[in-house]
Amino acid sequence: MLITTDKRTNPIPLPMPWGWYHVLYSHELEAGQSTPLTYFDQELVAFRTESGVARVVDAYCPHMGAHLGYGIRDQAGGGSSVVGESIVCPFHGWAFNGEGQCTDIPYAKNMPPRVARGEQVLGCWQVRELNGSILVWYHPHGVEPLFEPTQIDELLDDADKWGEPARFNWDIGTHMEEIGENAVDPAHFKFVHGTDDVPDADVLEFDGYHRRGFLRTRNTTPQGIVDGTIENMNFGPGLAVVRFKGLVDTVLIANVTPITSQLTRAHYTFIQPKPVNEMMARFGKALVDNICQQMAEDKIIWDRKKYYAKPLLCDGDGPFAKFRKWYGQFLVE
Repeated sequence: MLITTDKRTNPIPLPMPWGWYHVLYSHELEAGQSTPLTYFDQELVAFRTESGVARVVDAYCPHMGAHLGYGIRDQAGGGSSVVGESIVCPFHGWAFNGEGQCTDIPYAKNMPPRVARGEQVLGCWQVRELNGSILVWYHPHGVEPLFEPTQIDELLDDADKWGEPARFNWDIGTHMEEIGENAVDPAHFKFVHGTDDVPDADVLEFDGYHRRGFLRTRNTTPQGIVDGTIENMNFGPGLAVVRFKGLVDTVLIANVTPITSQLTRAHYTFIQPKPVNEMMARFGKALVDNICQQMAEDKIIWDRKKYYAKPLLCDGDGPFAKFRKWYGQFLVE
């Protein structure tokens, strides 16, 4: 993983956008396991109940402030213990369910009034689990979810059709909007990534919480020029799906999550059909390697660039104004 600090010399004056965000891959959290998280400029804890339900709660026990993500004794080196449907505080054994209710105080004879009334005493987060991800809903005002995350069709296909997923993470020292603008910036492909030409944008659509773009590409290969397409779709600011067709069909599931307003974690998962021969396997790996190289190149720019609310644009630039208007709906102080 590439690590970047969030101490920018040019802080970007934008709040964290609201939406659904990836915080863990499903396989990273087993039943009865808990783990600490840092997202949305907050300390959180994810745990999976013994029945298999993923939960996310605030990190600090409301009793005396212990962090629920770090166990002791037989849990040392891992998260706090999970018993049944609740996570157990390592400090005094208080237990809390995924709704933030205290379910047990093992040494109390008389429960505190709020606990006795079944009130929520620990902050909890809306969670959805699909596409192999654990997603949480973030809104700075505590607003209930305004839309639902989208199931990716390819992940419902017969598993025998697809090879093993390839996953990569980057910590990027910039606001999420700067990363998202790449999707409407075809000109940078030639100058940052060294493509032969500027891709043609056939479709650029902004519809509610969704966005879609469609580009045509020309790829130079030992067998000659191969025409291809790139379809990129956003479902809110946190989830993008990019479908590459041409040389090797590839689906990129690009989850981006704010650690702070100035620091973003990108989680990329690539899936490709099982290769029919060694040559196609090499082409598939080369495509993934090339996209990862492009991320490294973009990261040099993103980590250091200055944000302009009104950039100086020319007629060959992409529809930055339309993108920022669409993206602006997710930005709430």
